[in-house]
Amino acid sequence: MKKLFYLTFVFSTIISVGIFAQSTDGDKKTPARIIGVAKDQNTGEAVPYATAALYKAGTEENIAGGVADDEGKFFITGMKPGSYILKVSFLGFETQTVDNIQVTSPNGDVNLGDILMSDEGVALEEVTVQGQRELIEERVDRTIYKAENDKTTAGGDGTDVLRRVPMLSVDLDGNVSMRGSSNITVLIDNRPSAIAASSISDALRQIPAEEIKAVEVITSPSARFDAEGTSGVINIVTMKNNLQGLTLNVRSGVGMRGSNLSLNGSARKGKFGFSLGGFGRSGYNINGRFENEQLITNPNSSIAKVIQSADTKRTDIFGRYNFGVDYEIDKYNFLTGSINFGIRNSKNYQNNFFTENYLENQLLSKALRETDVIDESNSVDISVNYTKTYEKKGKEFSILTLYSRDNRENSFVNSLFEDDFETINSRLRNDNPSKNEEFTIQLDFVNPLGKDGNQILEYGAKNITRRAVSDFAYFQADGSDGDFIESENPSLTNAFNYDQNVTAAYSSYTFSFLKNYTLKAGLRYEYTMINADFKTETTAEIPSYGTLVPSINASRKLKNGNLIKAAYNRRISRPSLRFLNPNIDASNPLQITQGNPVLDPELTDNYEMGYSTFFKSTVINFSGFYRNTTGSIQAVRTIQNDGVIFTTYENIGREQAIGTNIFANVSIGSKLSFNGGFDLYYSILDNGLEDPVLAAQNEGFVVSGRLFGNYSLPKDWQIQLFSFARGRRVQLQGLSGGFAVYGLSLNKQFNEKRGSIGFGADNFLTKEFIIRNELTTPTIMQNSSSALRNMNFKVNFSYRIGKLSMDQRPRRKKSINNDDLKSGGDGDMNQGGGATGVSNNK
Repeated sequence: MKKLFYLTFVFSTIISVGIFAQSTDGDKKTPARIIGVAKDQNTGEAVPYATAALYKAGTEENIAGGVADDEGKFFITGMKPGSYILKVSFLGFETQTVDNIQVTSPNGDVNLGDILMSDEGVALEEVTVQGQRELIEERVDRTIYKAENDKTTAGGDGTDVLRRVPMLSVDLDGNVSMRGSSNITVLIDNRPSAIAASSISDALRQIPAEEIKAVEVITSPSARFDAEGTSGVINIVTMKNNLQGLTLNVRSGVGMRGSNLSLNGSARKGKFGFSLGGFGRSGYNINGRFENEQLITNPNSSIAKVIQSADTKRTDIFGRYNFGVDYEIDKYNFLTGSINFGIRNSKNYQNNFFTENYLENQLLSKALRETDVIDESNSVDISVNYTKTYEKKGKEFSILTLYSRDNRENSFVNSLFEDDFETINSRLRNDNPSKNEEFTIQLDFVNPLGKDGNQILEYGAKNITRRAVSDFAYFQADGSDGDFIESENPSLTNAFNYDQNVTAAYSSYTFSFLKNYTLKAGLRYEYTMINADFKTETTAEIPSYGTLVPSINASRKLKNGNLIKAAYNRRISRPSLRFLNPNIDASNPLQITQGNPVLDPELTDNYEMGYSTFFKSTVINFSGFYRNTTGSIQAVRTIQNDGVIFTTYENIGREQAIGTNIFANVSIGSKLSFNGGFDLYYSILDNGLEDPVLAAQNEGFVVSGRLFGNYSLPKDWQIQLFSFARGRRVQLQGLSGGFAVYGLSLNKQFNEKRGSIGFGADNFLTKEFIIRNELTTPTIMQNSSSALRNMNFKVNFSYRIGKLSMDQRPRRKKSINNDDLKSGGDGDMNQGGGATGVSNNK
């Protein structure tokens, strides 16, 4: 705890110094600033996050720039006295130029007032955007990564995109964590997905990188979001449009490790809009190996030693298909509907799976196995949503519905060879079909208060009905062609049904005061009822429970557009089927795992502070957090009589983390830009047990970092470089190894930017990545390593057919968010109208 208090003091000092430095600016002469407000010429509304670029008069030399805040206001500093030209731009608007700006003093403000921007009246493909598009956008409650501006991910999937996002970490298996916690909620277009509920890594592999427009990292969700997710919410925003006309996008890619093809079309005429798309991706030549060495102290104090090794291979086929329609009934009423299908077929092979068993360094036995694992799934999400807006700006009512289902088939066959290592002696098979099914209905009401609309009242209700089924069985067969005989042991062959109903209500109040302050406070109550039973045993007794979840977000705008913010929220993490599933995973017979059907949820308190500043062409964001989780679901490992390591899960832990994130975006001229940063936190884990055999405690630093570079070449060529590295992670009973990935791409646009072709290379200097893991308990010492051959070269092609125009301003759409299961955006002052949908965030 001394280390924790010391870290808290250091972090508070860093934040305080930054704030003090900002607050003492008033004691000095304020440097010259150019101030303006970007507004829509037709509606008079602000244009949030418009880009302002300052040029020296009579040249194309970019002196400085800035990004408007959510009220359209921007500040530009760092220029000397002289004559300048300002260009303000934003997608969907014509670039507005302000000439003859005179800065006559190194101090004071030059106020340009309102800068009115008009809609673009030309075809989309004829618009030329000058300079570098930003990759990162900071808002009060979230960080937005604009994936559409990153060409290094072309030909990849959602996993590749999320590795670029600040505060996120994605390992080589696709498992996502935020600020060191894998307990997060993932939404797709503000909606949950059935497959994301059961496996986030599988869902990411089904989404092509080119279809991801942006990724929103919401670290402090308001009461409107479900209370699920220890660290926060990730919202993946996919490409879609509300433009008039017809269009078809074709994208394909071929590489050493995988290929992909996607077709996405859209049409809009008057009040109707349609979209239809399909994506397929295959993965092949994904080879690797693993090694494992473990020492076990037996009850009689003798030492048993096990050495294992195997070659690995994986093949994947993913598909995702969608159809959507929206209809504007009239000025104030809007309907949307969509249906999404997903398929997955993954096969994993372990060949030459060799095991040696020793007792006190004396070889007792050798064994050779082959293990074949099949993991298949299909999913469907169906949503129908209605939104009503009013004459009063920002007032809105919505009814959102979602039906979601994921059917999954997981099985393995473990073949044991005779002593000659050529003839199969026996085969063990495990079949585990499972299903996750949900139905959600949500009602939301938003009502701005006060004459100037600086207060917003939000309230609503939601109900989620879930059903999870795991039907599992074990079979044994003699030789290579013997019949499989089903086991009659109920612990090996059974069916588990898990029904859950979550009913919630919330209220949230936002108001601005003293000109520069904003406060958003909310309260959410969730009541959970659970019914669980086995086919051959009595019902599992799991009591119902209620959870009160407060949240508060506060921010203050400082000089020059700088921002300081603070937040507190409580989160609940209900265990998903991964932790509940009583099926015994014995694909490695010396290390078996079984879920625990009677787990309770985790409760987490999150505290966060942040500070954003910019100068000239550089944006810097500092943030710090403290997280305290009680009832933490932790793995408990014990030794069975036959020397097998048995793993299950219990609510026996307390987990604390304190850390910081620093991110910077730097533009050097109009052609070169860099952005990057690092995440650092100190983790403390303790399972709270007194039994010396089971008690465990661990702590230590975890650090990760990323760097992205972009350079624009003549004739529409562009080169981009990306790298990400993560150090080892602290776990309750050991450490998981670190890794690094990097990529380089070269892209060329042609035919008036309708088409593009790209060449990319991933991890081209490294034959394979090796991740080393350690497990330490009073009776177990285990060191294992996994190697993945991840070098890849790829070619990508895309082309857009058709012509779109902005005859109609797009209306924003919303959707359901179910954020409430442990598995593996709410805006600042939302005052716009639009359609709405549902999402289940588990």
